[in-house]
Amino acid sequence: MAQVFPRSLNKLPLFAAIGGILVPTLATGAIWYWGSPKYTDVGYAPVQPVPYSHKLHAGELGIDCRYCHASVETSSVANVPPTQTCMNCHTLVKRDSPLLAPIRDSAATGRPMRWVRVHEMPDYAYFTHRAHVAAGIGCVTCHGRIDQMDVVTQAQPLSMSWCLDCHRDPGKERRPVSEVTNMKWAPPKDREALAKALAGERPVDPPLACSGCHR
Repeated sequence: MAQVFPRSLNKLPLFAAIGGILVPTLATGAIWYWGSPKYTDVGYAPVQPVPYSHKLHAGELGIDCRYCHASVETSSVANVPPTQTCMNCHTLVKRDSPLLAPIRDSAATGRPMRWVRVHEMPDYAYFTHRAHVAAGIGCVTCHGRIDQMDVVTQAQPLSMSWCLDCHRDPGKERRPVSEVTNMKWAPPKDREALAKALAGERPVDPPLACSGCHR
């Protein structure tokens, strides 16, 4: 009796078994990578209503972060500066620039500027700037070299695993509180000695339990 199916089909179960392993593995890996904050969030740079350059203001002019983000040391949030903060300078500096027309309109009408947040934690995660600043975690750790950005871009994933890496070993990211806003600060060669000194001066115990950030 002639064979109905060719002999090559005898390998079908082997190919099916290999495909059954490879396809779910590759799909899981693709979702894990392309669906992670490291891929979806890092590099996020929304268009703002006014082209504000941190490279100019924080970098070249040396304006301290706390001049605009005044509540960062005392609040859970680093406030977006009100229009009046901008007008403190721009009533005199570039007062007729067309790029600053939205700022002038905001000041005249009292309607706040609608800045687009770049770094925003989800509602289910509790985060406070106050605690991190007090612990000596520099702005650059989470936000990158803002003083070199014409357009603010998210530099870190700010994911749970990324945060936990720091919570498990905060010493490698700590610096003197006086240097928190200093973007150009560089750690000494003996980083471990600095970490021990800071731990002695101001011990920290970052939470690792779920309830620490999910309250």
